[in-house]
Amino acid sequence: MKNLITKGTAATAMLAMLTLSCNDKFLEVPGTGALTGAQLTSQAGLNALLIGSYAQLNARGFSQSASSFNWVRGSISGGEANKGSNSGDFNALTPYETYQLLPSSGEVNAKWNAMYEGIARANSTLRALASAGTDVTTDNKASISGEARFLRGHYYFELKRAFNMVPYVDETKDYGAGIDAVPNSTDIWPNIEADFKYAMDNLPATQSAVGRANKWAAAAYLAKTYLYQKKYAAAKALFDQIVASGTTAGGTKYALLPNFQDNFNADKDNGSESVFATQAAANTGSSDNANPDLVLNFPYNTGSNGPAGCCGFFAPSFELANSFRVNANGLPLLDGSYNSATNQLKNDQGLKSSDPFTPDAGPVDPRLDWSVGRRGIPYLDWQSHPGLDWIRDQSFAGPYSPIKFVFYKAQDKRLTDGSSWTDGYSAINYNIIRFADVLLMAAECEVEAGSLATALSYVNLVRNRAKTTTYVKTASGANAANYQISPYTSFADQATARTAIQFERKLELSGEGHRFYDLVRWGIAAPALTAFLAYEAPKLPTAYSGAKFTAGKDEYMPIPQTQLDQQKGILKQNTGY
Repeated sequence: MKNLITKGTAATAMLAMLTLSCNDKFLEVPGTGALTGAQLTSQAGLNALLIGSYAQLNARGFSQSASSFNWVRGSISGGEANKGSNSGDFNALTPYETYQLLPSSGEVNAKWNAMYEGIARANSTLRALASAGTDVTTDNKASISGEARFLRGHYYFELKRAFNMVPYVDETKDYGAGIDAVPNSTDIWPNIEADFKYAMDNLPATQSAVGRANKWAAAAYLAKTYLYQKKYAAAKALFDQIVASGTTAGGTKYALLPNFQDNFNADKDNGSESVFATQAAANTGSSDNANPDLVLNFPYNTGSNGPAGCCGFFAPSFELANSFRVNANGLPLLDGSYNSATNQLKNDQGLKSSDPFTPDAGPVDPRLDWSVGRRGIPYLDWQSHPGLDWIRDQSFAGPYSPIKFVFYKAQDKRLTDGSSWTDGYSAINYNIIRFADVLLMAAECEVEAGSLATALSYVNLVRNRAKTTTYVKTASGANAANYQISPYTSFADQATARTAIQFERKLELSGEGHRFYDLVRWGIAAPALTAFLAYEAPKLPTAYSGAKFTAGKDEYMPIPQTQLDQQKGILKQNTGY
């Protein structure tokens, strides 16, 4: 770092030499609030730099739409949820549900900037590590570099599936040293693979803090990277190891939690199902340490009868709710007939809360009411969902409320942070990868490069957990709905297995930011989302005005115009924009 006082003239230097016998150490005054190189390259300094990179997982300082959660692009664009609220509030999100994103979108630019900020912080850690102090051991260096490269791999993975072709910048490039001349003309999958492979080879199996990435999280992310490229055999080999031997950073063997809903409960954070998660804490003195991702995504105007009271965003779609319909055998309707007049879920669209209404009595998957808040069904431990009274604009958002990642009444003020404008800042972690996700990705690989029987066993592990989970109950202790679920007895063929696994991911992981990216990587985004719009848009015509998915364009977001302007002639726009 530069000193505050510099010696500017020969006369001054000579005077100092004469009066201080060549000793001018007192002039070397560290800048106030500045860190010296030695501080940054110490064990504590390197750890602080690394934590700064972790902090960007939530895209702090940018936008909820930029977070690694991906509830906007992954779930709203994926048809699992409507933007919600009303037409005027945060309407910059509306193009995500209508597939009308523009290069000038501030939200698109926020995603770009937030992920590159995380990369910049990881790269800063790696640059400082090259001059590590004497207190940094060889094992420390391996772990720090492994975590930094894991995080960099994550941020580039996010950019790759969001924008496809993006510039790759590592720790060898910095400001003023060619960073602004890197084009987006080279596929970065090999770089992402290399980062996760390095992390897997250099990270320990257990960590001093459960929120840190370990070797198994890196292995899972590397396998996921292979899967996105359809390298099924390579992915399968890793998934085999992860399922058999993988552990959390705290040393607990990976396993499904006893209850599906425990994955969205702050009291159950960092359990056996958590492979890698963003970490959140409440009542630390700043709401910045809590989960900022879903602060807008609570039922609207609930008062003391419900959680947070704001702002009605992220309303589960009609189509998603219908998807939880099952047949008489407790199996999903894989032929798409869940949207038929006979099978679609009964709802209270167009009814006042004072109007009579009885919830659907037909058979449904028990995960429905832990995934979708609907009228007449207990909403966690708050009260039964009252319908319209908790919906900001039913004609724009639909009749449903989000319920995953919502805190319980018993947790209010204990696991929520009331130091800001809302209690919506909670201590609930978000699992970027959880073990159910791993099992279903492994099942995909088995279908393509392994055994249908093994694929069946993985899917049924997930379904059997849903079968034995604690169901939503009424005040009298009865099941709140007609819950029915069974494991599959067999997969008739490869095509049937694919369809079943893809649908299981929809049910198990709904509202967790995966769906859009799944549809794109499966190559079915255009037909699936066109069918979704054909069903959903007529029910919410204002919300979906002009909505159309264009194949060959809408699979990726546009390169932000701001970035094109800053790197004129360097960056190339995506097709169709």
